[in-house]
Amino acid sequence: MNNILQQIAVETTLRIEKQKQITPPEKLIELAKSMPIGGTRFESALRGDDISFICEVKKASPSKGIIAEDFDHVQIAKDYAANGAAAISVLTEPFRFKGADSYLSDISKVVETPLLRKDFVVDEYMLYEAKVLGASAVLLICAILDTATIAKYIEIADSLGLCSLVETHDESEVKSAINAGARIIGVNNRNLKTFEIDLSLSERLRTLVPADKVFVAESGISTREDVERFRKIGANAVLVGEALMRGIGLKCLK
Repeated sequence: MNNILQQIAVETTLRIEKQKQITPPEKLIELAKSMPIGGTRFESALRGDDISFICEVKKASPSKGIIAEDFDHVQIAKDYAANGAAAISVLTEPFRFKGADSYLSDISKVVETPLLRKDFVVDEYMLYEAKVLGASAVLLICAILDTATIAKYIEIADSLGLCSLVETHDESEVKSAINAGARIIGVNNRNLKTFEIDLSLSERLRTLVPADKVFVAESGISTREDVERFRKIGANAVLVGEALMRGIGLKCLK
């Protein structure tokens, strides 16, 4: 695990331990299990005839700082939904990305589009949180979770009717995702050590992902040409955040 991820993982662990004091695990689990299962809406939304868009509600990032000063998270999500987003990713990590659980909860009340909770899952507690907050899917990052843990978390998520987007960065992590039983595999084109973007990473790793899996290219996608590049390799979806938050409309990418 690299340094920035290690720091975020530690911060997230401390954050969740504090949250458990507010809402004990047994209470959260009971609440999550009392909610409708909801099926696999997120996965189904990405299995369209053409490449799909996961549009991200993101205020800031560690590499770029504040991305959107004027941040009306609800209106942003409404705009995404109105312009054909297959799914919406919502940052809930509060320290590095200036996200909030309330963003996800607020958005879930006003759009029907499947929602991905974008956070750094380090504890199964966060899966139950995601369900209660209104998510349809969770992000599981291979760089901070081993294969057995990913498999366990996928099983828990499935039991709650949540899909799991398993994020990878190299060949060994793709193998880990596959061995864990991931049905949706993402490749993050951003090097989490240097923050540099390499769009060819998704192209190279695409060949390792079985055709029956949903393949998602993440990060660095900012032009229609970028989208076409991933369409050609058979990506099911692209996750776009910064470009949209900086004012490039979704229609300009399609």
